[in-house]
Amino acid sequence: MRNDRPIDFLAAKLGDAAAAEDGGRSLAGSVEAIVVSKVLEERRPVPLARTLVAIAEANLSAARLAEGHVNALRLLRLHRPDAIPEGGFLGVWGADGDDPLRLEDGVLRGSKRYASGLGIVTHALVTVADGDASRLALVDVADAARHRPGSWAMLGMRATISGDVDLTGLDPVWIGPPGAYHAEPSFVGGVWRIAALQLGGTLGLLGAARDELAARERLDADAQVSRLAAPLGRALAAFGLVEKAAAVAEGPEGRADADRAVALSIQARLLTEDLAQDAVAATERAVGLPHFADGSRTGRVARDLATYCRQVARDAMEQRAGRTLLARPGPLSGAWHG
Repeated sequence: MRNDRPIDFLAAKLGDAAAAEDGGRSLAGSVEAIVVSKVLEERRPVPLARTLVAIAEANLSAARLAEGHVNALRLLRLHRPDAIPEGGFLGVWGADGDDPLRLEDGVLRGSKRYASGLGIVTHALVTVADGDASRLALVDVADAARHRPGSWAMLGMRATISGDVDLTGLDPVWIGPPGAYHAEPSFVGGVWRIAALQLGGTLGLLGAARDELAARERLDADAQVSRLAAPLGRALAAFGLVEKAAAVAEGPEGRADADRAVALSIQARLLTEDLAQDAVAATERAVGLPHFADGSRTGRVARDLATYCRQVARDAMEQRAGRTLLARPGPLSGAWHG
């Protein structure tokens, strides 16, 4: 039985569209539904984290684009609110292509890769090389002639319409000073949003496995309950860390102690990644061979989740968070309480 919260009605709509979008239908309808619902206008970090989890539980590809819009909007509000485009859908594209993005003769030259939302994102924040630092620029990316969606050859997250984008010749609108993009607690401290999507994707996969087993009248088997209950319990417990990391990173505690905010967000990201991997394995065992069939819902959700979890620099982040937290004096519980 569904709840009657507005986010639940949105999530139901997004979930119903996910399979068709993976098969080639444009994600634009789901993105429009998210925008019309105005759930991404939420500025309070904990309700926003819960919203991102709910969207990701229903449709991880749509959540990926929603998170990019939230991230871009936050950066623009922080560094240059007058540049927020009216009615635009935003993204943050940071990964350079074979020709790294730079400034030459007053215009941009180069490309970005792994750019999600090609044809849906109207304006993107992009990182531009600036000596030893980098600058953040806002560019209009609506021109489809610049998009190379065919370069995304991954098995998962196919509905995100990701790929390369050529930005050569565009005029940048500078957002903040050099180095602003990497300032904390906004940069790594913001990976709580990734954690929220990983948590939502995990819950979505476990829900799909439950539905599959129920349809085959196997959900009551002790072995199946054991397989799914353990990762579900850990996922529900992870809500606390994700919400705590969001509250600290986006509030006065993060501004007062950026290192703590970064460490908590990293730990949330790592915890939810581990949970996601465990949920994929549990689902494979629970559903069995039908999980790998063409058209399998659990197979599709698992592929998307496993692909999304391949975020950069996992080992480096683990070291950074571990060293920060272990170097704190006093009880380790102080990392939670501040």
